[in-house]
Amino acid sequence: MSLENSRNANDTNDANNTNKSSDVTFLDAGGVDEVSVIPWSLLLRQKLVQRVGVSRRKATLGVLLGCVFTVSFMITLLVVSLKTVADDLNSTTGVISWAITAPMLAFGVVGPAFGKVGDLWGHKRVFVGGLFIAGVFAICTALAWDAPSMIIFRTLSAAGGSALGPAAMAYINRMFDPSERVRPLGYWSFVTAGAPVIGVVAGVPLVSIFGWRTIFLMQAPLCLIGCIVAWWLLGDTERRKNVKFDVQGALSLGIGSVLILLAINRGPAWGFISARTLSVALLGVVVLIYFVRVEKRASDPMLPLQWFRTRNVAFPVASQALTNFAYMGGFMIVPQLLEIGLGFSTSHIGWLIIARPLVFSLVAPFSGRIAMRFGERNAGVIGAIAVMFSMLLLSQVDAGASDLYIAFGLSLSGMGLGIASPALTALLANSVDVADLGVASAVQQLLNQMGAVLGAAVMVGVHEATISSGIVKSFSYALLAGAISSAIGIFAASAVRRTPRVL
Repeated sequence: MSLENSRNANDTNDANNTNKSSDVTFLDAGGVDEVSVIPWSLLLRQKLVQRVGVSRRKATLGVLLGCVFTVSFMITLLVVSLKTVADDLNSTTGVISWAITAPMLAFGVVGPAFGKVGDLWGHKRVFVGGLFIAGVFAICTALAWDAPSMIIFRTLSAAGGSALGPAAMAYINRMFDPSERVRPLGYWSFVTAGAPVIGVVAGVPLVSIFGWRTIFLMQAPLCLIGCIVAWWLLGDTERRKNVKFDVQGALSLGIGSVLILLAINRGPAWGFISARTLSVALLGVVVLIYFVRVEKRASDPMLPLQWFRTRNVAFPVASQALTNFAYMGGFMIVPQLLEIGLGFSTSHIGWLIIARPLVFSLVAPFSGRIAMRFGERNAGVIGAIAVMFSMLLLSQVDAGASDLYIAFGLSLSGMGLGIASPALTALLANSVDVADLGVASAVQQLLNQMGAVLGAAVMVGVHEATISSGIVKSFSYALLAGAISSAIGIFAASAVRRTPRVL
């Protein structure tokens, strides 16, 4: 039985509190012989959910988001631990930085393939399998003997973890009606966007005390426990039949995206106009052109190109990518501004930057109400405006700026993304077929990641290119680049149409 049917059963049960048998149908798909076999495992699961007094949808949402957080909080933690890892592995920070770059690339480009596989073969298998891969290679990362092994294991772990985002989105969008999706997507948005930042703030003390390997030793059992819980509690999704997996599309999209992101990410080091950077970028463009041609003639394309002719797909994705440009670029720039430009201590910086994830965590769960009251389009516009003003305020930080001023500027970024992301994600989900939700989520993940990597690379590049004007002034120019990106994101968000409300 599909999740869509079980959701309807769940809604009826919540309304009347009489039909308890629907619990079993949601918590698992049909067994081998439902008539002759007593479903003891299902009854135990049903009893567990009733015992703790949590609805089936909330229990499922909790499992999904808990597992997504487990793999997401590691994405940027190593940013502040590069020297520690490099010294331990007898390497350099330049080499170990690939332990950040490569996983970010893998996380973005592998997602569309996992989304398609989930739509074809069921998202439960993809979710659990990706979580298992992430856990196994987290153990390997903790046991890495040199820099190359650490980078490879970390990248493979991130590639497995990239399966969770599309699968979690597919579950959420199947469990909730279009008019109900913004609220759960607020929680999902908080986890996917806020977990990496929270991981940095919370993980730095652990790395300082116990060493960088301890973080991966903690992550691995959490992933493996999550596998057991997810396999036990999650129901399976419907599968599409007589559909082929687009191998050429998956490979060309992955290779082309990696090359483009590689050129963007390594541009500051190689030089944006160097032969190496231009060659890699040009090759990436050529491969993506080939990808477009493949998709046009594919019977079951990896990425339906007609989506980008749909207003409520193209513009929400564009707006989120542009605001992520500023959000993650600011995440990389502001700590450097405070440390190098203003001479703040590590602990001082930590207390200040926590303002952004804290505000994000407070706003995101309520973004559903904001979108319901003002509409998804207005929520997207308000969020992008908040991020833009955050960049403008932070660009004016100098030696005389107070802690309150800096914290307020950071808070605006958290508030902006917390308001905009769930609303725009709901718009995107409501604009594609249910069978394509996994792929749609993966495409969004890819473009958001491209926006984040591009923002970090460009803003760092602007800082390095203008450093002759003064350290603090060069950071100001970098943050102004983020403000420009957010301003374009405002226009993209204003171009969407509000989802019709179900009366």
